[in-house]
Amino acid sequence: MANIKSAIKRVEIAERNRLRNKSYKSSVKTFVKKCLAAVSSHAASPTPESQQMVQESLASAYSHIDKAVKRGALHANTAARKKSRLMRTVKGLEADKATVSQ
Repeated sequence: MANIKSAIKRVEIAERNRLRNKSYKSSVKTFVKKCLAAVSSHAASPTPESQQMVQESLASAYSHIDKAVKRGALHANTAARKKSRLMRTVKGLEADKATVSQ
């Protein structure tokens, strides 16, 4: 543990920020998992309602990812990678559906 007052304060601030960032990252993971669950349920039984759920969960996941970047919990490139992977999964679902219908 640090002995200097300013160093002690920096340790406390770093811990506070770590916990806050952990919360943001956790919410991003939760919403990404919800989106992937919606995609898999739509793949199992495609209906307009499930397609709507996929779009809503994708939008909320994007929103939480962008908020984490704005607050500094995620790097911008990390967010772009996560959003790209999500969109690729959703588009892959649409491509699979188009292939099956042909």
